[in-house]
Amino acid sequence: MKAAIVVFPGTNRERDMAIALEKVTGRRPALLWHKETTLPALDLLVLPGGFSHGDYLRCGAMAAQSPIMPAIHAFAAAGGHILGVCNGFQILTEAGLLPGALLRNATLRFLSNDCHLRVERADTAFTRHYQRGQVFRAPMAHGDGNYFTDDETLARLEGEGRVAFRYTTPAGETAPSANPNGSRNAIAGIYSENQRILGLMPHPEDLVDDLMGGTDGKPLFDGLVEALAAQP
Repeated sequence: MKAAIVVFPGTNRERDMAIALEKVTGRRPALLWHKETTLPALDLLVLPGGFSHGDYLRCGAMAAQSPIMPAIHAFAAAGGHILGVCNGFQILTEAGLLPGALLRNATLRFLSNDCHLRVERADTAFTRHYQRGQVFRAPMAHGDGNYFTDDETLARLEGEGRVAFRYTTPAGETAPSANPNGSRNAIAGIYSENQRILGLMPHPEDLVDDLMGGTDGKPLFDGLVEALAAQP
């Protein structure tokens, strides 16, 4: 699997993501500076976490106007797989590649702790190594992770099975106390219409090795390798 990670000024999680990808693929992913205007031949493009452009204006708003974005839009239009984590999710929404927006956390505080995510479907390239309804642990570190969209779009996301993960208790139950940032319907991640783009706020790349404290996030990357290796 050929993967690349886009780096913007202020990105700080590219190395974590590179470690996770190298762990499952055996090869180091390419790092692409945001001023590139073309992409190499790729199976997977990743927008990692951090504070692109210092989170000025809105998180991800300036990164969404970067020179590399037309090439990313073209990659998406051609059916490419894209993973956006934390700031990467924010960039995907600001760029119009995913619907909705990430607002300030309901607590108005930066959150840096573990959370629990429930897998809403297990038939995508990103979740094929999980089971539907499975709960796994993931670290989070964000101040603007409150997923918001209008009622019509929310109903469409739910009806089309485009909610990837929800914040829950360790037992898999949704509850206000388990929704750390106040996201609508406890949404932690969503898919594009073709399920080839995934944006989520928590960091599965930070749990891919026992030395990191667990491997809860590794199935996401294992599934991607398997799915993309099977592509014609």
